[in-house]
Amino acid sequence: MARYTGPRTKIARKFKEPIYGPDKNLERRNYPPGQHGQNKRRAKQSEYGLQLAEKQKAKYTYGILERQFKKLFLRAAGKKGVTGVNLVKLIESRLDNVIFRLGIAPTRAAARQLVSHRHILVNGKITNIPSMLLVPGDIVAVRERSQALEVITNSLNGHTNSYSWLEWDANLMTGKFMNYPEREEVPETFNEQAIVELYSK
Repeated sequence: MARYTGPRTKIARKFKEPIYGPDKNLERRNYPPGQHGQNKRRAKQSEYGLQLAEKQKAKYTYGILERQFKKLFLRAAGKKGVTGVNLVKLIESRLDNVIFRLGIAPTRAAARQLVSHRHILVNGKITNIPSMLLVPGDIVAVRERSQALEVITNSLNGHTNSYSWLEWDANLMTGKFMNYPEREEVPETFNEQAIVELYSK
């Protein structure tokens, strides 16, 4: 399966949530996509269907493919603590997500592109792996020659860091991953326990 690059509103309507951010089209058409979306009467969704939907919602939100997602789950399951919470912490520590949260990029997809095009430094070294997992204390910075890029300056313009686990220095254009966030601090609304139950079948 390749990464989804189709209409974002279609996915948002599928889950009836603005998972890619504010969406005027979703507000106007808050029903499933398709020819019969507005009038379609669906049978009650099974427990498996609900769990699968939560996993798909998380994957679309963060732009993670199935293979990567399964690896993160297995890693979370091997750590001490609640598996679902561990999974959220690991996902939030991905480099592309941290760049998005810091405001360096307007979307996670744009963040992945910045990393792939070698505009980002981690602890002073260039990296081109968007899925890299950060650990507390890691420093993320924009390369000096990339700091004037329009996509970065536009994204940072007016952005305020509202996440307690991240620290941003606007003058140096560097951010610090302070610690793993608590689940209640993460604004995404998917049910991580349903994902754990799905993978545990």
